[in-house]
Amino acid sequence: MRKFFQGIAAACVALLFAQCNTSPKDANAVNAPDSISGTCNLKIAYVEIDTLLTKYDFWNDLNELMIKKEENIRATLNEKGRELENEAKEFQRKLENNAFATRERAEQENARLIKKQQDLQELQNRLTNELATENQKNSLQLRDSINSFLKEYNKEKGYSFIFSNTGFDNLLYADQAYNITDEIVEGLNARYNPSTAMKDK
Repeated sequence: MRKFFQGIAAACVALLFAQCNTSPKDANAVNAPDSISGTCNLKIAYVEIDTLLTKYDFWNDLNELMIKKEENIRATLNEKGRELENEAKEFQRKLENNAFATRERAEQENARLIKKQQDLQELQNRLTNELATENQKNSLQLRDSINSFLKEYNKEKGYSFIFSNTGFDNLLYADQAYNITDEIVEGLNARYNPSTAMKDK
């Protein structure tokens, strides 16, 4: 499951803001080729997604909540599985000792255990699917939360591009001067209200 949460980072795509900054004094401004945009300075920055996920309180709270839900599901399934296993052992013991009054009674008990096993499998599938659906919903919430913040953030900062970087997946090299991860995390956490964000979880 933790691998799943790490995989969420890959879903955070690079964010594009089509806006040129014409101030030549900007430290993050670079000249775009004339063939692409004419005479225009691009202001570029990037965010380290792995670091953001580690430090973003909203994501950490969601992550902790999902781990607890997964543990509860596992505990429920394990308990029901042990119960079924004990009943199956008791059925086998009775069968071996001719404890059933009639063959029909033994067949009824066997059918009941088979049905219980099928019900347990269906429960496992349902709970697993519900957990996967909620994880997908959480990843969308994370993306929307970051996108929404960056749109407001960029109204003042005026970046032309803000790239996401996960390890070396997107950026093979980037000067740390263009790294705005800590600033974004600080802004996201300042805006985050746990009581509001988690009330429906």
